[in-house]
Amino acid sequence: MTRRTLAVLAALTALLAGGCSGGPALEDQGAVTAPPGDSKHLVIGSAGFTESDLLANMYALLLDDAGYGTRILSVANRELYEPALEAGQIDVVPEYAATFADWLNAKANGADAAPAGSPDLDATMSALRSLAGPRGLVVLDPGKAVDQNAFAVTSAYARTHGLRTLSDLGGSGQKVRLAAGDECVQRPYCAPGLKKVYGIDVTGVDPKGVGTTQSKKAVQNGQDQMVLTTTTDATLGEFGLVLLADDKNLQNADYIVPVVNRSRAGSTKVAQALGKLNSVLTTKDLASLNEQVDSWRRLPEDVARTYLEDKGLL
Repeated sequence: MTRRTLAVLAALTALLAGGCSGGPALEDQGAVTAPPGDSKHLVIGSAGFTESDLLANMYALLLDDAGYGTRILSVANRELYEPALEAGQIDVVPEYAATFADWLNAKANGADAAPAGSPDLDATMSALRSLAGPRGLVVLDPGKAVDQNAFAVTSAYARTHGLRTLSDLGGSGQKVRLAAGDECVQRPYCAPGLKKVYGIDVTGVDPKGVGTTQSKKAVQNGQDQMVLTTTTDATLGEFGLVLLADDKNLQNADYIVPVVNRSRAGSTKVAQALGKLNSVLTTKDLASLNEQVDSWRRLPEDVARTYLEDKGLL
């Protein structure tokens, strides 16, 4: 089936402003009583970056195969696509468990609310579902793939100091200058957490960004010793970098989860179609798929289709 990927930020804004029907009104979502819906035509949301595009295409292909009509709407702004999901202008989006839990928690309880996401997946999912339910949203089961913050060093540095985990680095006593975003100085999952949880001697933060080429090159050339990136970073090998395992679970449980509008896509059939991905898609797989798009310049839909066919899901 041919689908068009629509990049229509302005149009979506107009839809929301116009109060287009299709889900519970935003002001009425304190108590959702409508039965789970099963619309035959579903809009799959993407946040507009490679990984989200890949996941949206896999969701669309799986739902196509289950007999639904689908189209993909790319909206690179959670401030817009999340309300659209509540309102029913978007029916399904790929999300990240801990990040989305914190997003909904801040929306419900204010920016200063205690975090809802944590390194514990079960606790995070429980918090996320309790926050999503009153908004007319259903959070489906997470799979194996997780895209969370991660730390990498050069393979030569890892060999020299016998490093496989962040605990190994803390135990080595090495002084570490960290290439990351400037917020790393204060964020508990970053420099303070590395010091507190792992005993790593972080001497400074080089504010070159999270997983940027500039940050990776700084580690590659020895200016810095470690870089903050993500677990699905597809380009580490190009810079001679390897991840150190987060063996004490400092990072939050940002497992990939489908989130659906209950009144339009809350059926068991939708959950079963999307759930097929849970048994196969791993973090390593997702990094490889990202690489095929970012480095090999393949189209997300082609990469998604090939992967699902190779796994026997189509």
